[in-house]
Order: sequence, then C-alpha cells, then structure tokens
Amino acid sequence: MLKKVYEYCHEVIPEEIDVQGHVNNTCYVGWMQDAALAHSALLGWTNDRYGKLGATWVAREHRIEYLHPTFLGDTVIIQTWVASMQKVRSTRKYRMLRQSDGVMVAEAETLWAFVDMETGRPTRIPQVVIDDFPKASISPTESDAVA
Repeated sequence: MLKKVYEYCHEVIPEEIDVQGHVNNTCYVGWMQDAALAHSALLGWTNDRYGKLGATWVAREHRIEYLHPTFLGDTVIIQTWVASMQKVRSTRKYRMLRQSDGVMVAEAETLWAFVDMETGRPTRIPQVVIDDFPKASISPTESDAVA
C-alpha cells in the first residue's frame, strides 16, 4: 500500500537568510515545489513522463501560514500530500516541521492546474495520474509518512 504523505528534508543555507536573520518567506514556496516534484517523481511521474502525455502541472495559487521562523542550519521536514484531484486541478497540502524540536513552522497548500503543454489551457487529468497519487482527506498522521 502506498503511503499518503511524502517527507522531503531541506537544510537552510546562507542564501535563504534575509536581513531579519531568518529564512525569507519566499524560500518556503521553493521548498514546496521541490517537495511536490520529488513526491511526483517517487510515484513515477517525472517531467519526461508528463511530457509524453503532453501535459504538466502549473501552480495557480499558494497559501502559506507562517507559524515560527527558521534559521541557518535548521533542517526543515516538508511533509506533503495530495488532498484532492478533480477534473483539471489538484490541491496539495504541506506541513513544515523543524527537525530539531518537531515544531511546525508553517502550513501551506497549493492549487495546481493540469495543462496542455502546447496550448497552456487546462486539460482533464488522466485517470492513470489520479490513480497513482494516493489522497489524504484529513490531516495526515505520523503513521502515514514516507521517509
């Protein structure tokens, strides 16, 4: 059985630190994308495979709630899971935890649209894609996680 939650680890680097001495908020979006791409690839959906379909995902909307700052050298665990897929869009959720103390530093979600690579217009998500991504309808538990 496939696990519903993927965990992606990221160590904060000097280039991510802003003038306030903590990670700049824009970095979290990059971590979200990195985690989503890694999760997709783990499930067999690489850029090449999407290319063979002639379709890919584009982010339509991000929502992030910053709860606690992160600092240079912190390792952040980005947990991500697909909450839903309907017709041409998918909602992916994220929970970001500081590894050293387990504190949740942010919660987020992205609304992704599945688009035709030639036209840039939304296109129906193929059933094979839907079937390959396990869905979590509620907040995941630790037992759902994939290391």
